Amino acid sequence: MYLKQLSLSQYKNYQQQELMFCEKLNSFVGNNGSGKTNLLDAIHYLSFCKGFINPIDSQNIMHEKDFFAIHGEFSVKGSATDKVSCIQKLNHKKVFKLNQKEYDRLADHIGLFPMVLISPSDSNLIHKGSDERRKYIDSVISQFDALYLDNLINYNKALFQRNALLRSFSEKRYFDLHSLEIWNEQLIIYAEKIWEKRKDFILHFIEHFNHYFSIISSSKETVKLEYLSQLHDDSLSNLLHTGLQKDRNFQFTNFGIHKDDFDFLIDGFPLKKFGSQGQQKSFVIALKLAQFEYTRKIKGFKPLLLFDDIFDKLDNLRVEQLIKLVGENGFGQVFISDTHLQRMQELFQKTGIQHKIFMIESGTASEVEL
Repeated sequence: MYLKQLSLSQYKNYQQQELMFCEKLNSFVGNNGSGKTNLLDAIHYLSFCKGFINPIDSQNIMHEKDFFAIHGEFSVKGSATDKVSCIQKLNHKKVFKLNQKEYDRLADHIGLFPMVLISPSDSNLIHKGSDERRKYIDSVISQFDALYLDNLINYNKALFQRNALLRSFSEKRYFDLHSLEIWNEQLIIYAEKIWEKRKDFILHFIEHFNHYFSIISSSKETVKLEYLSQLHDDSLSNLLHTGLQKDRNFQFTNFGIHKDDFDFLIDGFPLKKFGSQGQQKSFVIALKLAQFEYTRKIKGFKPLLLFDDIFDKLDNLRVEQLIKLVGENGFGQVFISDTHLQRMQELFQKTGIQHKIFMIESGTASEVEL
């Protein structure tokens, strides 16, 4: 799959722009604030029906204008071109179309044109709490497993009700075990299914992750990705039973898959504390490339791969290794944003990979002559 053409109207700082892309590497080069990341954001819209920078669609309309439009043309598995359109007018519902046919539900579009984005905000996976890591893993699995997403939604509903009941017991100074056990049963049913799926996912995901980290780092370090769960050691039924008093004291549920985490280690030590900035960035990139491979195997074709300003804090060897890697046949179309034109030119010349470079200046993109 690849994106052949992108057209923008009044999107962020782009009044009018039309770009034709090559099937391999496409780079947007410019100073910070010039609009290179906005182009990646527009491509993100075509895959996920929303941007990755600002989730409020109306705020992506160019200042003092009343709408924006994004149009893209995709080729999937060599088939006829698919045209995707997103139009957002002020004070109107967002309109999303595939081949001129409007969607009733935006969810029906997700997964048709898969994409993996690597951006500076991915560092949150390392530096923020366990909820960030669970959300990431859940989002990857949910894209391809509707039943998993349903189980997750139902588990969270039951968790909400159980926590509300615990607060009610404390406020009203009474306790009804039978009422609590109704929600216990729901949590146990869905937790078991979610736990099993996460275990299975990590088992297959780790293989891809280790492979890509080894390539990026030239096998200089060893890394480990561990799934941490209370359910590894005991059933949720027993945990809820033995932890009942603690739940009543704290007025929320202390045990379950909502407490799961994923441990990131480098050379046997926590990545967050002992990994350099370059090692941490390499770790996250390897995670996303593993996601790419996982997606490719399930979908049967190569997703788009987007790199947003990720070369900062990576040494030249790691950058060169990464460009060589994504230029190989295992990867498809790649979009890169960077601030250094000379670096992109030298990297592409070394690898000899098909590429295009676009210079971005104040919301205008122009192709650099090779």
